[in-house]
Amino acid sequence: MQGVVSTVFGLAGLFVLVSLLPSLARRLMLPETVLLAMLGVGLGVVIEIGQPPKGDVANDFLTALGHLEIPGDAFLYIFLPPLLFEMALKLDVRRLMDEIVPILLMAVVAVIVTALVVGAALWQITGAGLLAALLLGAVIATTDPAAVVGIFRDIGAPRRLTLLVQGESLFNDAAAIALASLIAGLITGNGEGSLLHTVTDFLLEFLGGAVFGYLLARVAALLLPALRGFKYAEMTFTVALAYLSFIIGSQYLHVSGVVACVVAGLTLGTNGRTRVTPTSWESLVETWEQLGFWSNSLIFVLAAMLVPQLLAGLAAVDLLRLAVLVAAALVARGIVVYGLLPPLAAMGLTGRVNGAYSAVIVWGGVRGAVSLALALGVAAAPELPAETRHLVGALTTGFVLFTLFINAPTLRPLLRLLGLDKLGATERALRAGALDLAHAEAKGKVEATVTAEGLDPALTKRVFDQIEAPTAKTPAPVASPAPPAEGGGAGPAPDGQELDMAAVALSILTQYEVELVHQRLREGTLSRRTAEIKLADASRLMDGLKQGGVTGYVEAVDDIIKFPRTMRWVMLLQQSFAIDRPLEEMLSDRFNKLFVSSLLLVDLGEFLRRRVRPVVGEGAAAAAGAVLQRRRDGVAKGLGALRLQYPDYAHQLEELYVSRLAFRSIEDGYRSMHKEAVLSEEVFDSLLRGLEQRRKHAMRQLRLDIAMAPETLLQRVRLFQGLSNDARRRVSKLMRPRLALPDERIVTAGEHGDTMFFITSGAVEVILPHTPVRLGTGEFFGEVALVTNRPRTASVMALSYTNLLVLSARDLARLSEADPELAGEIAAVAKARVAALDSAVG
Repeated sequence: MQGVVSTVFGLAGLFVLVSLLPSLARRLMLPETVLLAMLGVGLGVVIEIGQPPKGDVANDFLTALGHLEIPGDAFLYIFLPPLLFEMALKLDVRRLMDEIVPILLMAVVAVIVTALVVGAALWQITGAGLLAALLLGAVIATTDPAAVVGIFRDIGAPRRLTLLVQGESLFNDAAAIALASLIAGLITGNGEGSLLHTVTDFLLEFLGGAVFGYLLARVAALLLPALRGFKYAEMTFTVALAYLSFIIGSQYLHVSGVVACVVAGLTLGTNGRTRVTPTSWESLVETWEQLGFWSNSLIFVLAAMLVPQLLAGLAAVDLLRLAVLVAAALVARGIVVYGLLPPLAAMGLTGRVNGAYSAVIVWGGVRGAVSLALALGVAAAPELPAETRHLVGALTTGFVLFTLFINAPTLRPLLRLLGLDKLGATERALRAGALDLAHAEAKGKVEATVTAEGLDPALTKRVFDQIEAPTAKTPAPVASPAPPAEGGGAGPAPDGQELDMAAVALSILTQYEVELVHQRLREGTLSRRTAEIKLADASRLMDGLKQGGVTGYVEAVDDIIKFPRTMRWVMLLQQSFAIDRPLEEMLSDRFNKLFVSSLLLVDLGEFLRRRVRPVVGEGAAAAAGAVLQRRRDGVAKGLGALRLQYPDYAHQLEELYVSRLAFRSIEDGYRSMHKEAVLSEEVFDSLLRGLEQRRKHAMRQLRLDIAMAPETLLQRVRLFQGLSNDARRRVSKLMRPRLALPDERIVTAGEHGDTMFFITSGAVEVILPHTPVRLGTGEFFGEVALVTNRPRTASVMALSYTNLLVLSARDLARLSEADPELAGEIAAVAKARVAALDSAVG
């Protein structure tokens, strides 16, 4: 065989082999990447040392593989984009944004720390120079999360920990490639020698790639609706997006193509899925999973096949260098995990990671396909010195093999040693409760079927006795005088066993909540965007339950109800640059989430009373009901504040929900009549098309308008209501709008004040020594510090969503020149308030 036939034959044979590995990996309890590497190395060795007899099928297969000429950069440009895009597309972006600070710090800082530590450790013993050692450190800084994430999933590790590992891997690939390119440029003389210039280039490549990937994906999301309903065209479009973001970014814009591809995948995963049908999106994700499997398998096997060539000429001194490299890489990862994560947790930027998980993350820093691809690229670069090519190619290959064949297989024993493979008391109770509920539901269904079909009822008991015999049963719940749980209320304090069973109840409720979200999404009564937010919340609840039982669940409830960390950034955009859209979108998401939560909590309370209470007992159900009531109270408070501030949007949201229910009911009626042969196929299709047209017209995209135009807001302030339109327009140009969130501290007593505030809607509380004072729409505060040049005399808190107009000291002076009478009124109020405060203090 020759040419194309030989290539196709070789690749088809590889696909057969890699398709057998997942099943084998499960049987052997090994990460799949380990078997892929073993397969590639084995094929490479066989090709190098000899072949079967001539004319044999196996010989033709090995010959075809041996003649595959894949340049080093092909691994980056052919296999890497779909691999990265598929991982990014499936990530929960909202949870990723909650952890974006630790992820970026771990990714970028970890790459730099690894390069520096490895470079310092190998500099003196390689003889190739500091830059060559730093290049090696950058190349081996990438991590492959597949093995670690798979084991985390097996032991039920918190999703936040899995997210940290996946997010770090996505972005450290980009950081490592960018840093390796810059160092290679310095070695060849194509880069600037200045350290500042190198750091600047690195940051520009990283940030530039992020901006380009985001913009390209947003444009793609705008174009996707034109392909709606043509799922093969949608799939083709997204494949092109992955490659174009990578190639245009790296080759034409000279930014990081990896970052561009990752950010494009994340952005499309957030914005694109709302622009295609749910069925099309599921098909698209499944296809991308297939592409990701192919890319990961081929990049591993084909790169590993070249391992014998990369290790050719390996000297004894290289083994010493490899040992130093392994130790230095572990030290570098330990510096990041033990030296970086605890301060981040102390600052509240991420949750705490206990010592056992930290040890797993350090030892689980498995390297894989990207490191091998980078090493192949360096080894094939003729412009680099031969010693540098050998150093990077040989040591990277040896290090990747060490992590794959030593670190990855020993992760599971390490987990057993640390006790992470055992279920805790809460997890055991969850397991037992889930079994009880599943068996109870199944028994009820089987009994009904047996009775309906006239079979012997005793059969049901015998069958379930056999099924349940080997099952570890949980102790019977402790009886409690607490009243039946009606989804709320609390009886006597539950004991330890009841708390375990309450955790069982909350776990069942959370799983049922997930099912409700999926059901309403399928029915079309819930938007995909809101569904994603609710599913992310459910994963937080399960994480809290696994880590801290009922207490952890309650902490997760409080964390979900409060404003997310990213709110501070969108508030900063609004306050500093008058950019309202991100704030509007975040408040809209919060409105939708709270509205849907209020509906779901009703169903959860009924499910707790009807189905869960018989399984867990009265006391545990009462404890779980009290937690549900806590959620209800928090949701009601948050939703009530939003309804007061934006009543029109609340009404539109409720109307949209009822419209979705109506259209779903009508469609169900059509389908029922079609199934019963009342409607012919032609009539049914015609009715569905007409219904879809009316649905598109009615299902408009709601937009929350926070109404922050200064001139409009100014009309609500009594002090300015007597102004003419021209005067009001001039004054409004001096003002800056600002939205304060409930319980937000707007000013703090004792600080220097250079602004005053006019309340255009909402209310604030001025915290005074004796009696707090509440101010509402049309009033103002903060003028004392401006008029008297004194520090703030009191702290001011927002009681609800409060629209403010902010006037700086400089602009107050301009207002005094333009309208002395207005300035005089402000000064008079300030002096009266100072006098009242001095009197109260005295």
